[in-house]
Amino acid sequence: MTSVSHDPITLEIIQNSLQATADEMFAAMRKTAMSSIIYEVLDMGTGITDAAGRLASSGAGIPGFIGVLDKSVKVLLEKFDKPGQIEPGDVFITNDPYYGGVTHLNDLVVCMPVFVGGKLIAWTANIAHNSDVGGKSPGSLSADATEIFQEGLRLPAIKMISKGEAIPGIFDIITVNSRMPDFLEGDLWAAIASVRIGAKRLAELAEKYTVATFEAAMDSFMNHGEKIAVAELAKLPHGNFELTEEQDDGRFFNVKIKISADEFVIDLRDNPDQDAGPSNAGHDDTLVSMQVIFKALTDPTSPANEGSFRPLKVLTKEGTCFHAKEPAAVGFYYEIGIRAYDLVWRCLAPHMPEKLPAGHFSSIAGTFIGGIHPDTGRQYTIIEPQIGGWGASAGSDGNSAIFSGVHGETYNCPAEISEARNGLFVDRMELNTEPGGEGKWTGGHGIKLDYRIRRDNSFLTLGYTRSRILPWSLDGGNEGSANYALVMRKDGTSERYAFASGIRVDTDDVIRVITGAGGGIGNPKDRDPALVQEDIRNGLITAERAREVYGVS
Repeated sequence: MTSVSHDPITLEIIQNSLQATADEMFAAMRKTAMSSIIYEVLDMGTGITDAAGRLASSGAGIPGFIGVLDKSVKVLLEKFDKPGQIEPGDVFITNDPYYGGVTHLNDLVVCMPVFVGGKLIAWTANIAHNSDVGGKSPGSLSADATEIFQEGLRLPAIKMISKGEAIPGIFDIITVNSRMPDFLEGDLWAAIASVRIGAKRLAELAEKYTVATFEAAMDSFMNHGEKIAVAELAKLPHGNFELTEEQDDGRFFNVKIKISADEFVIDLRDNPDQDAGPSNAGHDDTLVSMQVIFKALTDPTSPANEGSFRPLKVLTKEGTCFHAKEPAAVGFYYEIGIRAYDLVWRCLAPHMPEKLPAGHFSSIAGTFIGGIHPDTGRQYTIIEPQIGGWGASAGSDGNSAIFSGVHGETYNCPAEISEARNGLFVDRMELNTEPGGEGKWTGGHGIKLDYRIRRDNSFLTLGYTRSRILPWSLDGGNEGSANYALVMRKDGTSERYAFASGIRVDTDDVIRVITGAGGGIGNPKDRDPALVQEDIRNGLITAERAREVYGVS
């Protein structure tokens, strides 16, 4: 073992090793998971905390998972606070947002303590969306759920592996409650492998440089994160800002923001009572969504850790949609989180045009299709967040067909994987060229994606927002277009949905997913005619529509 050294080069080496370890955990989980939502879409996240549960480093994956894992670890530390309750080789699991799970029951959080010389020095953790954890509906998400008990098996921060050995009965309880037990068990062991390899790497690191230096490096890294955030905060416009916006369901959401040289306060207390259905978010998840937009506004390129968020203060009121009270249903928490994220974005966009473009399609657009696989006779559930159009920025058109703000750094599932693993065909995927988002600079395009069903008595569940209240524009541009889905029946009829569950679909019915264009910036009449002609040649707009909107033939 080397002598204690707190020189900056050694600390930098350890900091980079923390990031490398989080990334290795991510790779291990991706390569061993059973479900395409994890290994293809990458609906997961990995992270490392210090012994007290402060976020030290995070891996790739969903930005919205950045701030989940530290909150879960802190709940575990509070619950298992007696000597001997947390030991080397232990692995814990939680999924309940009222008891350390943060998001919804589909997202299993797995955490492992790291010991060196009998001392707890860190935690490794990961989170991933699992295909089915029980509940009243296949896929565990239901648009008509009224309490969390209907949404699946609740795991309130429990130990599942003790001193390296699985606790008898725990895995049986978890798998017997799932309609897809083999997938759930496989994904769970992938998560366990991930935290174990992370724990091994951290122990090796601390043994090489000493525990004292390892801990000093984490503290230094967090302090550095705070310095970066405060430095960037000084560059933002200071003052008080407020916005109220109507939502698709008729509710009005409000945000008040106060920015100063050393603090960024987001006040969400003046908002509707919690929903009677599943459109609620817990306090911790709302905090995570605010951490994502705060990180984007300060320094999105530097690593995220506990220090990065020290200047951020989020105020909520228990019993409201942004701070749900048990036992409220929370299955579609992500659409509430992204609504809060987008509310802050829209509020500040006119004051930060160099940082914030016009509104994007701003929905996870979670699409859940399942039934009995026509070839294997086994239950399948496809879980697909969708890609869409981003808003224009000053001097640039918006990007087309990428994920929403809190769901970036993920991928759409390849058609070949969907067809091989699930009981359907993917007939088409193309850009959505419906009118919307025109301006001097245009919003990016969403998509049209067709799933064709192969077996009777299959189901569709979906939860899209920005289906009625469209992506907002700036400076005279046109609003974007809507997110929705069509169920196109084989008899020629069709139905339009944005938020529903358990819709029956049968053989040769087509589910057409349509995601929106982002908002435009500037008067469309000011668009460069050469760019309009290029849009016409690329099939993004018809000549007739170009004449109508841009005045160009």
